[in-house]
Amino acid sequence: MSYFYKTESTKVLAAVRTWDEKKAAWNAQREKLGQAFGADASPMYSGSRNYIGGIKLSASRDLDVHWCRPDEYGYRSLRQAPKHAKGTDKEVRAAEKTEHQRLEDLWKAHCPADIDRDEMWEAIGVERGGIWLSGGVCFSYGDTVYLNLGSKAADGDVDGLVEIVSSEYEAARHAILSARKAA
Repeated sequence: MSYFYKTESTKVLAAVRTWDEKKAAWNAQREKLGQAFGADASPMYSGSRNYIGGIKLSASRDLDVHWCRPDEYGYRSLRQAPKHAKGTDKEVRAAEKTEHQRLEDLWKAHCPADIDRDEMWEAIGVERGGIWLSGGVCFSYGDTVYLNLGSKAADGDVDGLVEIVSSEYEAARHAILSARKAA
C-alpha cells in the first residue's frame, strides 16, 4: 500500500535539495572516473547506498591482470593486486605491478565516495525502518516536497506533512518528468 504526502516545510525542502545536489555531484564525479579510464563507470545501489561498481571495459583476457572478469552488465572492478599469469618473467611482473599501482592511483584520485540516502530520510524526519521495510520515494517540485511512502507516516515526524490523494502526487510527478524531458 502507498501513502502520499506533501509538505512545504523549508527544513524538509532543504534536506531533499541537499540530497539532490549531493547525488548530482556524485554522478558528475562518477562520469569523471569513467573519463579517466576511457569508459563508463557503473552506478550501483545497495539498499540506500550508492557506490561505484566498476568500469565498462572489454571482456578481453588481456585486462585480467588488473581487472576482475566483467559482471553480467559488462562492468569490471579493479583487482586488489595484479594477477600475474603463471610463468611470467620477473621484469614483466615488475612492470605489471607498476601499471597496477598507476591504475589504483587513478582510481583513488577520481572515484567518488559512497553516498547514503538514509541521511536525507533522517534529516526529513521519516522513520528509516519504515523505508527499509516498505520503501519510499520523494522529490521536490517548486517549493513543495512530495512523498510516496510504503507505510503510514507517524504524526509529527515530518514538518508540515499533509496526506494527499494519489492523483495530486501523480500530477506533480508528471509535471517534473515533463520538465526534465523538455530540458
